[in-house]
Amino acid sequence: MTTEDRDSPGPPGGRLLWESRQRPGRGPRPALSLERIVREGIEVADTEGLATLSMQRLAARLGAGTMSLYRYVPSKDELVVLMFDAIIGDPPATDPADWRGSLRGWALGVREAFHRHPWALAVAGSSRVMGPNETAWTEAALYALSGTGLPPDAMMDMLFLVNGYVRGAAQLSVDPAHGPVFDLTAVLESERRDRYPTLLAVVTSDEVTEAYDHRTDRGFEWGLRRVLDGIDLFLTARREPQE
Repeated sequence: MTTEDRDSPGPPGGRLLWESRQRPGRGPRPALSLERIVREGIEVADTEGLATLSMQRLAARLGAGTMSLYRYVPSKDELVVLMFDAIIGDPPATDPADWRGSLRGWALGVREAFHRHPWALAVAGSSRVMGPNETAWTEAALYALSGTGLPPDAMMDMLFLVNGYVRGAAQLSVDPAHGPVFDLTAVLESERRDRYPTLLAVVTSDEVTEAYDHRTDRGFEWGLRRVLDGIDLFLTARREPQE
């Protein structure tokens, strides 16, 4: 770990996320690289959960010494933010002429990333530096809203609204510890049946079971439409003349 790494204030990951990591044009490709370390870390987190990831274990999988990994990334915390930025990739194209369709596609893309990489939910809520890919997603959402005439603070409010809904909905269908969300039905059908009768009736109904099946998008799509309807109503109210 360099002096710069130790003395850098704030959340981890900023230097490695934003510095240029171009390979040299000549010479043999090194057996170990930051990109390979990040890919292997993602594989461990996807298959076994983020809690199982350690620098020692990762080094063993890569056939390298643990200290050799620290030449590329100073800590597991920094590795995780690099992994997070890598898994979200590039954002979908957005169009200010179709803010609603653009934000819908954006929201579906964020949800898909969380479903492919459940551990990313926990990382999304942590204190960290935004990387180039995450920043590009933020840019794409704000660009979609740039033709609405909203002031900057309202644009950010709309971004937080949509993003908050997506993360909250994903939390219902994906456990950040890697696995399904705890099922309340068995608990409610036991001795607590008389205490929570309305909740039990709702969560055991066929309609709710189908809508919130994590393998379908029905419940998510319904909620997303309502969020976008709310933004639409807000924009309409802003355009109407005030009496």
